[in-house]
Amino acid sequence: MTAFRADRRPPSPSLADATDPDAPSVPVWTAESARTVAVTPAAPAPPAPANGPRVFRAVVPAQPSRASGVRRMVAGQLAHCPLSEELLDNAVLATDELFANAVRHGSRGPADTVTISVEYTGHGVRVTIADRSTELPRHCTAGTAEESGRGLAIVAVLTDDWGVLPPEPGERGKRVWFSLDVRAEP
Repeated sequence: MTAFRADRRPPSPSLADATDPDAPSVPVWTAESARTVAVTPAAPAPPAPANGPRVFRAVVPAQPSRASGVRRMVAGQLAHCPLSEELLDNAVLATDELFANAVRHGSRGPADTVTISVEYTGHGVRVTIADRSTELPRHCTAGTAEESGRGLAIVAVLTDDWGVLPPEPGERGKRVWFSLDVRAEP
């Protein structure tokens, strides 16, 4: 099942009761400005329709158990943008890979956080994952029996571009991003 289709299912009873510790709150997009929110269990608010530049930013604990909530959050934000199912699935999977890398390689412990930014411009989507580690990501060549080491290769295949930026002013670490061009549907 694709990530897009999985996010169209009705929420589980634990999500409806807001008892799922991994369920992020999904605030409304902000027009031409960034909004940072702490991700806490709550019933998600539907994002506003995307008819202009949109930026969404969330800070989540750097814990592997938060990955499903991050996937749902990104899918929920981008589901209201005019993206093909393939682009939406690619964005969710690439976000998941970068989040996993930030947790595994860019986190000092469970009290650390990761910032996820999702930008939609009408021409494309850009997702940025910021962590506090200054160690730059590097490609690995994973053997066929290895369980890890393919994340950046997956991101490179699924996206139109990706890279690394220095941290925001006053912050420590790095920002790893990818972009997807929105192509006209045939």
